[in-house]
Amino acid sequence: MIENYALISKLDAQFNDGLTVITGETGAGKSILLGALSMILGERADTGILLDKTKKCIIEGTFDLSNIQIRSLFEENDLDYESLSYFRREINPKGKSRAFVNDTPVTLQVMKLLSERLIDIHSQHESLMVGSSSFQFAVIDSYAGIIEKTGEYKTLFRDYRKKQSDLSAATEEVQKARADLDYYQYQLDELNAAKLDQEEYDRLEEELGIVKNAGEIIYSLEKSLHMLQESEQNVLGIMGEVAGLLKPLARFGKDYEDMIARLDSVMIETKDIAGELFGIRDSVQHDPSRADELESRLDTINRLLMKHNAINVKELTGIRDGFREKIDSASTAGERVHVLEREVDALGRQLKDNASVLSELRKKAIPDFENEITLILKELGMPGARFTASLKSSGTLMPEGEDSLRFLFNANVGGDLEDISRVASGGELSRVMLAIKSMISQKTLLPTIIFDEIDTGISGEISTRVGSILKHMSVNMQVIAITHLPQIASRGKSHLLVYKQVENGKTHTHLKALEKDERISEVAKMLGGKKPSDSMVETAKELIFNREH
Repeated sequence: MIENYALISKLDAQFNDGLTVITGETGAGKSILLGALSMILGERADTGILLDKTKKCIIEGTFDLSNIQIRSLFEENDLDYESLSYFRREINPKGKSRAFVNDTPVTLQVMKLLSERLIDIHSQHESLMVGSSSFQFAVIDSYAGIIEKTGEYKTLFRDYRKKQSDLSAATEEVQKARADLDYYQYQLDELNAAKLDQEEYDRLEEELGIVKNAGEIIYSLEKSLHMLQESEQNVLGIMGEVAGLLKPLARFGKDYEDMIARLDSVMIETKDIAGELFGIRDSVQHDPSRADELESRLDTINRLLMKHNAINVKELTGIRDGFREKIDSASTAGERVHVLEREVDALGRQLKDNASVLSELRKKAIPDFENEITLILKELGMPGARFTASLKSSGTLMPEGEDSLRFLFNANVGGDLEDISRVASGGELSRVMLAIKSMISQKTLLPTIIFDEIDTGISGEISTRVGSILKHMSVNMQVIAITHLPQIASRGKSHLLVYKQVENGKTHTHLKALEKDERISEVAKMLGGKKPSDSMVETAKELIFNREH
Protein backbone atom coordinates (compact mmCIF):
# COMPACT_ATOMS: atom_id res chain seq x y z
CA MET A 1 0.00 0.00 0.00
CA ILE A 2 1.33 3.45 -0.99
CA GLU A 3 -0.30 6.64 0.23
CA ASN A 4 0.64 10.29 -0.48
CA TYR A 5 3.92 9.47 -2.24
CA ALA A 6 5.09 11.60 -5.21
CA LEU A 7 2.26 11.34 -7.80
CA ILE A 8 0.48 8.55 -5.93
CA SER A 9 -2.50 9.54 -3.81
CA LYS A 10 -3.31 5.98 -2.76
CA LEU A 11 -2.40 2.71 -4.42
CA ASP A 12 -2.68 -0.95 -3.50
CA ALA A 13 -0.58 -3.44 -5.45
CA GLN A 14 -0.26 -7.20 -5.22
CA PHE A 15 2.68 -9.06 -6.75
CA ASN A 16 2.04 -12.73 -7.39
CA ASP A 17 4.54 -15.54 -7.67
CA GLY A 18 6.31 -16.24 -10.93
CA LEU A 19 7.15 -13.44 -13.38
CA THR A 20 5.30 -10.14 -13.06
CA VAL A 21 5.87 -7.53 -15.76
CA ILE A 22 5.23 -3.82 -15.30
CA THR A 23 4.74 -1.62 -18.35
CA GLY A 24 3.63 1.90 -19.06
CA GLU A 25 4.53 4.98 -21.03
CA THR A 26 7.69 6.87 -20.23
CA GLY A 27 7.02 9.18 -17.28
CA ALA A 28 3.93 7.27 -16.18
CA GLY A 29 5.49 6.56 -12.80
CA LYS A 30 7.22 3.18 -12.98
CA SER A 31 10.28 4.58 -11.22
CA ILE A 32 7.96 6.05 -8.58
CA LEU A 33 6.88 2.52 -7.65
CA LEU A 34 10.50 1.51 -7.12
CA GLY A 35 11.11 4.67 -5.12
CA ALA A 36 8.20 3.85 -2.84
CA LEU A 37 9.41 0.28 -2.46
CA SER A 38 12.87 1.52 -1.50
CA MET A 39 11.31 3.33 1.47
CA ILE A 40 10.32 0.05 3.12
CA LEU A 41 13.72 -1.37 2.23
CA GLY A 42 15.42 1.16 4.50
CA GLU A 43 16.32 4.01 2.15
CA ARG A 44 16.24 7.58 3.43
CA ALA A 45 13.53 10.07 2.45
CA ASP A 46 12.50 13.71 2.93
CA THR A 47 9.35 15.80 2.63
CA GLY A 48 10.00 16.30 -1.10
CA ILE A 49 8.26 12.99 -1.74
CA LEU A 50 4.93 14.13 -0.23
CA LEU A 51 2.12 14.64 -2.73
CA ASP A 52 0.07 16.59 -0.17
CA LYS A 53 2.52 18.54 2.00
CA THR A 54 -0.03 18.69 4.85
CA LYS A 55 -0.39 14.92 5.22
CA LYS A 56 2.01 12.15 6.07
CA CYS A 57 3.20 9.54 3.60
CA ILE A 58 2.59 5.88 4.44
CA ILE A 59 4.13 2.94 2.61
CA GLU A 60 3.44 -0.61 3.75
CA GLY A 61 4.49 -3.95 2.33
CA THR A 62 3.58 -7.50 3.29
CA PHE A 63 6.22 -10.22 2.86
CA ASP A 64 5.69 -13.98 2.93
CA LEU A 65 8.61 -15.31 5.00
CA SER A 66 7.40 -18.90 5.37
CA ASN A 67 10.09 -20.29 3.05
CA ILE A 68 12.93 -17.99 4.12
CA GLN A 69 15.45 -18.78 6.86
CA ILE A 70 15.24 -15.38 8.52
CA ARG A 71 13.70 -16.05 11.96
CA SER A 72 17.10 -15.79 13.71
CA LEU A 73 17.62 -12.31 12.27
CA PHE A 74 14.29 -11.21 13.75
CA GLU A 75 15.27 -12.66 17.13
CA GLU A 76 18.70 -10.98 17.06
CA ASN A 77 16.94 -7.63 16.69
CA ASP A 78 14.24 -8.33 19.31
CA LEU A 79 11.45 -8.45 16.74
CA ASP A 80 8.37 -10.66 16.68
CA TYR A 81 8.62 -13.11 13.79
CA GLU A 82 5.50 -13.69 11.69
CA SER A 83 5.33 -15.80 8.54
CA LEU A 84 3.46 -12.85 7.01
CA SER A 85 5.45 -9.80 8.14
CA TYR A 86 4.58 -6.14 7.65
CA PHE A 87 7.12 -3.44 6.86
CA ARG A 88 5.88 0.16 7.16
CA ARG A 89 7.40 3.62 6.71
CA GLU A 90 5.82 6.92 7.66
CA ILE A 91 7.16 10.38 6.72
CA ASN A 92 5.28 13.30 8.28
CA PRO A 93 5.06 16.87 6.84
CA LYS A 94 7.91 17.97 9.11
CA GLY A 95 10.22 15.39 7.57
CA LYS A 96 10.30 13.04 10.56
CA SER A 97 10.53 9.42 9.45
CA ARG A 98 9.46 6.33 11.35
CA ALA A 99 9.96 2.69 10.44
CA PHE A 100 8.09 -0.37 11.72
CA VAL A 101 8.36 -4.12 11.33
CA ASN A 102 5.23 -5.95 12.51
CA ASP A 103 4.19 -2.71 14.29
CA THR A 104 7.46 -2.59 16.27
CA PRO A 105 9.53 0.59 15.75
CA VAL A 106 12.93 -0.14 14.18
CA THR A 107 15.87 1.86 12.85
CA LEU A 108 16.43 2.20 9.11
CA GLN A 109 19.58 0.12 9.57
CA VAL A 110 17.57 -2.81 10.95
CA MET A 111 14.91 -2.44 8.25
CA LYS A 112 17.63 -2.47 5.57
CA LEU A 113 19.34 -5.46 7.17
CA LEU A 114 16.11 -7.46 6.98
CA SER A 115 15.14 -6.32 3.49
CA GLU A 116 18.51 -7.34 2.05
CA ARG A 117 17.41 -10.92 2.72
CA LEU A 118 14.11 -10.38 0.90
CA ILE A 119 14.61 -8.39 -2.31
CA ASP A 120 17.33 -7.68 -4.86
CA ILE A 121 16.63 -4.62 -7.02
CA HIS A 122 18.56 -4.53 -10.27
CA SER A 123 18.53 -1.14 -11.94
CA GLN A 124 20.27 0.33 -14.97
CA HIS A 125 22.72 1.98 -12.62
CA GLU A 126 23.60 -1.36 -11.04
CA SER A 127 24.93 -2.64 -14.36
CA LEU A 128 27.83 -0.24 -13.86
CA MET A 129 28.67 -2.12 -10.64
CA VAL A 130 29.82 -5.14 -12.64
CA GLY A 131 33.22 -3.45 -12.85
CA SER A 132 33.55 -2.97 -9.09
CA SER A 133 35.86 -5.32 -7.20
CA SER A 134 33.51 -5.80 -4.23
CA PHE A 135 30.62 -6.72 -6.56
CA GLN A 136 32.78 -9.18 -8.50
CA PHE A 137 33.87 -10.92 -5.31
CA ALA A 138 30.24 -11.08 -4.14
CA VAL A 139 29.27 -12.73 -7.46
CA ILE A 140 32.07 -15.32 -7.40
CA ASP A 141 31.53 -16.10 -3.72
CA SER A 142 27.77 -16.47 -4.26
CA TYR A 143 28.35 -18.82 -7.18
CA ALA A 144 30.93 -20.81 -5.19
CA GLY A 145 28.54 -21.05 -2.23
CA ILE A 146 31.05 -19.55 0.20
CA ILE A 147 29.19 -16.41 1.28
CA GLU A 148 29.14 -17.66 4.88
CA LYS A 149 32.89 -18.37 4.82
CA THR A 150 33.50 -14.96 3.27
CA GLY A 151 31.40 -13.35 6.00
CA GLU A 152 33.46 -15.12 8.67
CA TYR A 153 36.66 -13.90 7.01
CA LYS A 154 35.36 -10.31 6.83
CA THR A 155 34.40 -10.36 10.52
CA LEU A 156 37.85 -11.67 11.38
CA PHE A 157 39.44 -9.05 9.11
CA ARG A 158 37.54 -6.25 10.88
CA ASP A 159 38.81 -7.60 14.22
CA TYR A 160 42.32 -7.73 12.74
CA ARG A 161 42.19 -4.12 11.56
CA LYS A 162 40.76 -3.02 14.93
CA LYS A 163 43.60 -4.80 16.73
CA GLN A 164 46.11 -3.19 14.37
CA SER A 165 44.61 0.21 15.16
CA ASP A 166 44.73 -0.53 18.90
CA LEU A 167 48.36 -1.65 18.56
CA SER A 168 49.27 1.52 16.69
CA ALA A 169 47.63 3.70 19.35
CA ALA A 170 49.25 1.74 22.20
CA THR A 171 52.68 1.93 20.52
CA GLU A 172 52.30 5.69 20.07
CA GLU A 173 51.26 5.98 23.72
CA VAL A 174 54.34 4.03 24.86
CA GLN A 175 56.65 6.10 22.69
CA LYS A 176 55.22 9.32 24.09
CA ALA A 177 55.37 7.99 27.65
CA ARG A 178 58.96 6.89 27.21
CA ALA A 179 59.90 10.30 25.82
CA ASP A 180 58.47 11.89 28.97
CA LEU A 181 59.56 9.12 31.35
CA ASP A 182 62.83 10.78 32.46
CA TYR A 183 60.96 13.98 33.20
CA TYR A 184 58.28 12.15 35.20
CA GLN A 185 60.89 10.15 37.11
CA TYR A 186 62.89 13.27 38.02
CA GLN A 187 59.77 15.01 39.34
CA LEU A 188 58.72 11.92 41.28
CA ASP A 189 62.19 11.47 42.82
CA GLU A 190 62.25 15.13 43.89
CA LEU A 191 58.81 14.90 45.49
CA ASN A 192 59.59 11.58 47.16
CA ALA A 193 62.81 13.05 48.59
CA ALA A 194 60.76 15.83 50.19
CA LYS A 195 58.82 13.21 52.22
CA LEU A 196 55.66 15.22 52.04
CA ASP A 197 53.26 15.21 55.00
CA GLN A 198 50.57 17.83 55.61
CA GLU A 199 50.60 17.29 59.40
CA GLU A 200 54.38 17.66 59.54
CA TYR A 201 54.17 20.87 57.50
CA ASP A 202 51.64 22.30 59.95
CA ARG A 203 53.86 21.35 62.94
CA LEU A 204 56.94 22.88 61.31
CA GLU A 205 55.17 26.19 60.71
CA GLU A 206 53.96 26.22 64.32
CA GLU A 207 57.42 25.40 65.74
CA LEU A 208 59.13 28.01 63.55
CA GLY A 209 56.71 30.63 64.81
CA ILE A 210 57.62 29.71 68.42
CA VAL A 211 61.40 29.64 67.83
CA LYS A 212 61.43 32.96 65.97
CA ASN A 213 59.35 34.62 68.73
CA ALA A 214 60.96 32.86 71.74
CA GLY A 215 61.92 36.08 73.52
CA GLU A 216 58.43 37.52 73.44
CA ILE A 217 56.91 34.18 74.46
CA ILE A 218 59.33 33.68 77.40
CA TYR A 219 58.74 37.24 78.66
CA SER A 220 54.96 36.77 78.62
CA LEU A 221 55.20 33.38 80.32
CA GLU A 222 57.52 34.56 83.10
CA LYS A 223 55.44 37.67 83.77
CA SER A 224 52.32 35.52 83.93
CA LEU A 225 53.98 33.17 86.44
CA HIS A 226 55.17 36.13 88.49
CA MET A 227 51.64 37.51 88.67
CA LEU A 228 50.10 34.14 89.45
CA GLN A 229 52.36 33.08 92.31
CA GLU A 230 55.71 34.88 92.66
CA SER A 231 54.88 38.52 93.34
CA GLU A 232 54.03 39.83 96.80
CA GLN A 233 50.44 40.34 95.74
CA ASN A 234 50.18 37.23 93.55
CA VAL A 235 46.89 35.75 92.37
CA LEU A 236 47.19 32.46 94.26
CA GLY A 237 48.11 34.28 97.49
CA ILE A 238 45.14 36.59 97.24
CA MET A 239 42.82 33.68 96.43
CA GLY A 240 44.16 31.86 99.51
CA GLU A 241 43.35 34.86 101.72
CA VAL A 242 39.83 34.98 100.26
CA ALA A 243 39.38 31.28 100.99
CA GLY A 244 40.53 31.83 104.60
CA LEU A 245 37.95 34.53 105.07
CA LEU A 246 35.09 32.46 103.60
CA LYS A 247 35.67 29.09 105.27
CA PRO A 248 34.40 30.18 108.74
CA LEU A 249 31.16 31.24 107.10
CA ALA A 250 30.35 27.72 105.97
CA ARG A 251 28.37 27.14 109.18
CA PHE A 252 25.86 29.76 108.07
CA GLY A 253 24.42 27.92 105.09
CA LYS A 254 24.79 25.94 101.89
CA ASP A 255 25.38 29.02 99.71
CA TYR A 256 28.60 29.70 101.58
CA GLU A 257 29.63 26.08 101.28
CA ASP A 258 29.08 26.15 97.50
CA MET A 259 31.01 29.39 97.11
CA ILE A 260 33.98 27.98 99.10
CA ALA A 261 33.91 24.77 96.91
CA ARG A 262 33.97 26.84 93.73
CA LEU A 263 36.87 28.93 95.02
CA ASP A 264 38.81 25.77 95.90
CA SER A 265 38.21 24.48 92.36
CA VAL A 266 39.45 27.74 90.81
CA MET A 267 42.57 27.65 92.99
CA ILE A 268 43.35 24.07 91.94
CA GLU A 269 42.87 24.98 88.22
CA THR A 270 45.05 28.08 88.64
CA LYS A 271 47.84 26.03 90.25
CA ASP A 272 47.62 23.56 87.29
CA ILE A 273 47.88 26.47 84.83
CA ALA A 274 50.92 27.81 86.67
CA GLY A 275 52.52 24.38 86.56
CA GLU A 276 51.95 24.02 82.84
CA LEU A 277 53.31 27.52 82.25
CA PHE A 278 56.50 26.49 84.05
CA GLY A 279 56.80 23.48 81.70
CA ILE A 280 56.14 25.54 78.56
CA ARG A 281 58.60 28.22 79.67
CA ASP A 282 61.33 25.60 80.11
CA SER A 283 60.64 24.16 76.61
CA VAL A 284 60.84 27.48 74.81
CA GLN A 285 64.39 28.32 73.81
CA HIS A 286 65.86 30.98 71.62
CA ASP A 287 67.80 28.70 69.18
CA PRO A 288 68.88 30.42 65.91
CA SER A 289 70.30 27.14 64.50
CA ARG A 290 66.92 25.40 65.00
CA ALA A 291 65.16 28.30 63.25
CA ASP A 292 67.52 27.95 60.27
CA GLU A 293 66.83 24.21 60.17
CA LEU A 294 63.06 24.72 60.23
CA GLU A 295 63.18 27.47 57.58
CA SER A 296 65.30 25.28 55.32
CA ARG A 297 62.80 22.42 55.55
CA LEU A 298 59.79 24.68 54.95
CA ASP A 299 61.56 26.44 52.07
CA THR A 300 62.05 23.07 50.36
CA ILE A 301 58.34 22.28 50.59
CA ASN A 302 57.22 25.82 49.68
CA ARG A 303 59.44 25.78 46.59
CA LEU A 304 57.73 22.55 45.46
CA LEU A 305 54.31 24.09 46.15
CA MET A 306 55.17 27.06 43.93
CA LYS A 307 56.81 24.88 41.26
CA HIS A 308 53.74 22.67 40.86
CA ASN A 309 51.23 25.46 41.52
CA ALA A 310 49.76 23.55 44.46
CA ILE A 311 47.67 25.16 47.18
CA ASN A 312 48.82 22.88 50.00
CA VAL A 313 50.89 19.79 50.74
CA LYS A 314 47.87 17.51 50.31
CA GLU A 315 47.42 18.73 46.73
CA LEU A 316 51.17 18.35 46.17
CA THR A 317 51.03 14.70 47.26
CA GLY A 318 48.26 14.19 44.66
CA ILE A 319 50.57 15.60 41.97
CA ARG A 320 53.30 13.25 43.18
CA ASP A 321 50.92 10.28 42.90
CA GLY A 322 50.00 11.46 39.38
CA PHE A 323 53.65 11.22 38.28
CA ARG A 324 53.83 7.74 39.78
CA GLU A 325 50.70 6.70 37.85
CA LYS A 326 52.16 8.00 34.58
CA ILE A 327 55.33 5.99 35.14
CA ASP A 328 53.28 2.89 35.99
CA SER A 329 51.07 3.53 32.94
CA ALA A 330 54.12 3.59 30.68
CA SER A 331 55.09 0.20 32.02
CA THR A 332 51.52 -1.16 31.65
CA ALA A 333 51.25 0.27 28.11
CA GLY A 334 54.47 -1.52 27.19
CA GLU A 335 52.96 -4.80 28.39
CA ARG A 336 49.75 -4.06 26.42
CA VAL A 337 51.82 -3.51 23.27
CA HIS A 338 53.37 -6.96 23.67
CA VAL A 339 49.91 -8.52 24.19
CA LEU A 340 48.48 -6.74 21.13
CA GLU A 341 51.48 -7.72 19.02
CA ARG A 342 50.83 -11.36 19.84
CA GLU A 343 47.08 -10.98 19.12
CA VAL A 344 47.69 -9.22 15.79
CA ASP A 345 50.19 -11.90 14.80
CA ALA A 346 47.75 -14.70 15.71
CA LEU A 347 44.87 -13.06 13.82
CA GLY A 348 47.13 -12.47 10.82
CA ARG A 349 48.07 -16.16 10.66
CA GLN A 350 44.42 -17.18 11.00
CA LEU A 351 43.41 -14.73 8.27
CA LYS A 352 46.07 -16.07 5.93
CA ASP A 353 44.79 -19.61 6.47
CA ASN A 354 41.18 -18.51 5.84
CA ALA A 355 42.21 -16.45 2.81
CA SER A 356 44.01 -19.47 1.38
CA VAL A 357 40.85 -21.59 1.75
CA LEU A 358 38.72 -18.89 0.05
CA SER A 359 41.21 -18.61 -2.78
CA GLU A 360 41.18 -22.35 -3.46
CA LEU A 361 37.36 -22.49 -3.42
CA ARG A 362 37.17 -19.54 -5.81
CA LYS A 363 39.69 -21.10 -8.18
CA LYS A 364 37.68 -24.28 -8.17
CA ALA A 365 34.41 -22.48 -9.00
CA ILE A 366 35.66 -20.01 -11.61
CA PRO A 367 35.96 -22.36 -14.66
CA ASP A 368 32.31 -23.44 -14.39
CA PHE A 369 31.28 -19.85 -13.69
CA GLU A 370 33.05 -18.61 -16.84
CA ASN A 371 31.53 -21.39 -18.97
CA GLU A 372 27.99 -20.69 -17.77
CA ILE A 373 28.35 -16.94 -18.33
CA THR A 374 29.68 -17.55 -21.83
CA LEU A 375 26.81 -19.93 -22.67
CA ILE A 376 24.18 -17.45 -21.46
CA LEU A 377 25.84 -14.62 -23.40
CA LYS A 378 25.66 -16.75 -26.56
CA GLU A 379 21.98 -17.31 -25.85
CA LEU A 380 21.66 -13.53 -25.54
CA GLY A 381 23.06 -12.95 -29.00
CA MET A 382 26.76 -12.62 -28.25
CA PRO A 383 28.26 -15.78 -29.86
CA GLY A 384 31.78 -14.35 -30.02
CA ALA A 385 31.82 -13.01 -26.48
CA ARG A 386 34.56 -14.13 -24.14
CA PHE A 387 34.38 -13.68 -20.39
CA THR A 388 37.09 -14.46 -17.84
CA ALA A 389 37.32 -14.01 -14.08
CA SER A 390 41.01 -13.32 -13.49
CA LEU A 391 41.97 -14.29 -9.93
CA LYS A 392 45.50 -13.58 -8.71
CA SER A 393 47.18 -13.65 -5.32
CA SER A 394 48.20 -10.21 -4.06
CA GLY A 395 50.13 -11.51 -1.06
CA THR A 396 48.42 -8.85 1.06
CA LEU A 397 45.53 -9.33 3.47
CA MET A 398 42.53 -7.35 2.20
CA PRO A 399 38.79 -7.25 3.06
CA GLU A 400 38.05 -10.03 0.51
CA GLY A 401 41.13 -12.18 1.22
CA GLU A 402 44.53 -12.19 -0.45
CA ASP A 403 43.10 -12.35 -3.97
CA SER A 404 42.73 -9.63 -6.55
CA LEU A 405 39.85 -10.21 -8.99
CA ARG A 406 39.01 -8.69 -12.37
CA PHE A 407 36.22 -9.54 -14.80
CA LEU A 408 37.76 -9.45 -18.29
CA PHE A 409 35.57 -9.28 -21.38
CA ASN A 410 35.51 -8.89 -25.12
CA ALA A 411 32.36 -9.07 -27.21
CA ASN A 412 34.17 -9.90 -30.45
CA VAL A 413 36.12 -12.89 -31.72
CA GLY A 414 39.88 -12.31 -31.67
CA GLY A 415 39.80 -9.18 -29.53
CA ASP A 416 41.95 -8.78 -26.46
CA LEU A 417 40.36 -9.38 -23.10
CA GLU A 418 40.19 -6.17 -21.08
CA ASP A 419 38.54 -4.90 -17.92
CA ILE A 420 34.77 -5.24 -18.48
CA SER A 421 34.00 -1.72 -17.27
CA ARG A 422 36.20 -0.26 -20.03
CA VAL A 423 35.24 -2.32 -23.09
CA ALA A 424 31.58 -3.27 -22.65
CA SER A 425 28.80 -1.06 -24.03
CA GLY A 426 25.65 -0.30 -22.04
CA GLY A 427 23.70 -3.07 -23.77
CA GLU A 428 26.55 -5.54 -23.31
CA LEU A 429 26.80 -4.68 -19.62
CA SER A 430 23.05 -5.25 -19.23
CA ARG A 431 23.34 -8.69 -20.81
CA VAL A 432 26.38 -9.64 -18.72
CA MET A 433 24.56 -8.52 -15.59
CA LEU A 434 21.47 -10.51 -16.54
CA ALA A 435 23.64 -13.57 -17.08
CA ILE A 436 25.20 -13.09 -13.65
CA LYS A 437 21.87 -12.50 -11.91
CA SER A 438 20.26 -15.52 -13.54
CA MET A 439 23.08 -17.74 -12.28
CA ILE A 440 23.45 -16.51 -8.72
CA SER A 441 19.75 -15.87 -8.02
CA GLN A 442 19.26 -19.59 -7.38
CA LYS A 443 22.23 -19.67 -5.01
CA THR A 444 21.50 -16.57 -2.93
CA LEU A 445 18.01 -17.89 -2.06
CA LEU A 446 16.47 -14.43 -2.21
CA PRO A 447 12.70 -14.75 -2.64
CA THR A 448 12.32 -11.74 -4.96
CA ILE A 449 14.36 -9.99 -7.63
CA ILE A 450 13.25 -6.83 -9.43
CA PHE A 451 14.68 -5.83 -12.82
CA ASP A 452 14.31 -2.16 -13.66
CA GLU A 453 14.56 -1.95 -17.47
CA ILE A 454 16.99 -4.84 -17.94
CA ASP A 455 16.10 -4.49 -21.63
CA THR A 456 18.30 -1.39 -22.08
CA GLY A 457 20.27 -1.65 -25.33
CA ILE A 458 18.59 -4.82 -26.61
CA SER A 459 15.78 -5.54 -29.07
CA GLY A 460 14.35 -8.15 -31.43
CA GLU A 461 15.27 -11.78 -30.91
CA ILE A 462 17.59 -10.95 -28.00
CA SER A 463 14.70 -9.46 -26.04
CA THR A 464 12.79 -12.73 -26.55
CA ARG A 465 15.72 -14.63 -25.09
CA VAL A 466 15.90 -12.20 -22.16
CA GLY A 467 12.21 -12.87 -21.54
CA SER A 468 12.90 -16.62 -21.56
CA ILE A 469 15.67 -16.22 -19.01
CA LEU A 470 13.47 -14.13 -16.74
CA LYS A 471 10.68 -16.68 -16.99
CA HIS A 472 13.10 -19.50 -16.18
CA MET A 473 14.32 -17.59 -13.12
CA SER A 474 10.73 -17.11 -11.95
CA VAL A 475 10.17 -20.85 -11.58
CA ASN A 476 11.93 -20.81 -8.20
CA MET A 477 11.53 -17.19 -7.14
CA GLN A 478 9.37 -14.11 -7.58
CA VAL A 479 10.63 -12.00 -10.49
CA ILE A 480 9.34 -8.52 -11.27
CA ALA A 481 10.47 -6.84 -14.50
CA ILE A 482 9.85 -3.24 -15.54
CA THR A 483 10.12 -3.26 -19.32
CA HIS A 484 9.42 -1.38 -22.57
CA LEU A 485 9.69 -4.48 -24.78
CA PRO A 486 6.65 -6.54 -25.83
CA GLN A 487 8.79 -9.72 -26.10
CA ILE A 488 9.48 -9.48 -22.36
CA ALA A 489 6.06 -8.15 -21.35
CA SER A 490 4.36 -11.09 -23.03
CA ARG A 491 6.29 -13.59 -20.88
CA GLY A 492 4.80 -12.44 -17.61
CA LYS A 493 2.49 -14.59 -15.55
CA SER A 494 1.00 -11.31 -14.31
CA HIS A 495 0.95 -7.95 -16.08
CA LEU A 496 0.63 -4.59 -14.31
CA LEU A 497 0.10 -1.31 -16.17
CA VAL A 498 1.31 2.00 -14.76
CA TYR A 499 -0.53 5.05 -16.09
CA LYS A 500 -1.13 8.71 -15.25
CA GLN A 501 -4.49 10.44 -14.96
CA VAL A 502 -5.46 14.06 -14.29
CA GLU A 503 -7.91 14.37 -11.39
CA ASN A 504 -9.15 17.70 -10.03
CA GLY A 505 -6.40 19.51 -11.89
CA LYS A 506 -3.62 17.28 -10.55
CA THR A 507 -1.73 14.40 -12.15
CA HIS A 508 -1.89 11.06 -10.32
CA THR A 509 -0.17 7.74 -10.97
CA HIS A 510 -2.23 4.53 -10.94
CA LEU A 511 -1.49 0.83 -11.23
CA LYS A 512 -3.81 -1.68 -12.84
CA ALA A 513 -3.65 -5.48 -13.12
CA LEU A 514 -4.48 -6.38 -16.74
CA GLU A 515 -6.81 -9.19 -17.72
CA LYS A 516 -6.24 -11.28 -20.85
CA ASP A 517 -7.82 -8.94 -23.42
CA GLU A 518 -6.27 -5.90 -21.77
CA ARG A 519 -2.89 -7.61 -21.92
CA ILE A 520 -3.27 -8.29 -25.63
CA SER A 521 -4.15 -4.64 -26.19
CA GLU A 522 -1.19 -3.40 -24.12
CA VAL A 523 1.36 -5.68 -25.83
CA ALA A 524 -0.08 -4.69 -29.21
CA LYS A 525 0.41 -1.02 -28.34
CA MET A 526 4.01 -1.80 -27.35
CA LEU A 527 4.43 -3.37 -30.79
CA GLY A 528 2.64 -0.79 -32.93
CA GLY A 529 1.89 2.42 -31.04
CA LYS A 530 -1.30 3.80 -29.50
CA LYS A 531 -3.43 2.54 -32.41
CA PRO A 532 -1.98 -0.87 -33.29
CA SER A 533 -3.04 -2.58 -36.52
CA ASP A 534 -4.90 -5.87 -36.60
CA SER A 535 -1.64 -7.61 -37.47
CA MET A 536 -0.02 -6.15 -34.34
CA VAL A 537 -2.94 -7.44 -32.26
CA GLU A 538 -2.50 -10.91 -33.78
CA THR A 539 1.24 -10.75 -33.11
CA ALA A 540 0.51 -9.80 -29.50
CA LYS A 541 -1.83 -12.78 -29.17
CA GLU A 542 0.84 -15.05 -30.62
CA LEU A 543 3.46 -13.75 -28.22
CA ILE A 544 1.18 -14.21 -25.23
CA PHE A 545 -0.06 -17.59 -26.47
CA ASN A 546 3.51 -18.83 -26.90
CA ARG A 547 4.28 -17.52 -23.44
CA GLU A 548 1.42 -19.46 -21.94
CA HIS A 549 2.51 -22.68 -23.63
